[in-house]
Amino acid sequence: MTGILDYGAGNLQSVFKAVQAVGEPCKFVRTPDDASDIRALLFPGQGHFGDSIRQLKNSGLWDLVVEWVREDRPYFGICLGYQMLFESSEESPGIKGLGLIPGKVVRFPSAPGIKIPHMGWNTVEPTDPSDPLWLGLPEEKHFYFVHSFYPAPTDPQIDGAHTDYTGNRFASAIVKGNAVATQFHPEKSQALGLALLKNFFARIPA
Repeated sequence: MTGILDYGAGNLQSVFKAVQAVGEPCKFVRTPDDASDIRALLFPGQGHFGDSIRQLKNSGLWDLVVEWVREDRPYFGICLGYQMLFESSEESPGIKGLGLIPGKVVRFPSAPGIKIPHMGWNTVEPTDPSDPLWLGLPEEKHFYFVHSFYPAPTDPQIDGAHTDYTGNRFASAIVKGNAVATQFHPEKSQALGLALLKNFFARIPA
């Protein structure tokens, strides 16, 4: 059973349907007790960094996420569920993130002819193509993005994949132990997104 974090924000229904589509039973986690029988935690999110941090705290689920990731239990963060792992974001000065991954979230620089937010399909290049997370995916991997900010991890060793936009090469995914997080949206990325989710569940230790 996989738990999908419901803290009052995020693109929940499409993530729920995507997890079901790859054959993984799932449910929403709205209280810490709801996580008692799950093997993986998915943290979807879209919206404003500061507002989502406040909602997570008010929901009573903050400590669950912190303990889950610190214990290296299977975790998949999507978009804000990726960004909120970091210490801070330029989107919300003075608001602290979960602080589970060293680094901060920064805004794409403005440039003539460049549209922000970064919206649509873009190439994702794994740093380790042999990782089972990418098993069976084509050499050219395109996923769907919607964001104006992106994480800049302090430790490049955890970069799971890179993407280029506005002349910036950023970490579009991280992999750290049993934790995976992506700036792109697997649930909006059709067959490749479903294949990635299926690979995530397959790599969970028995």
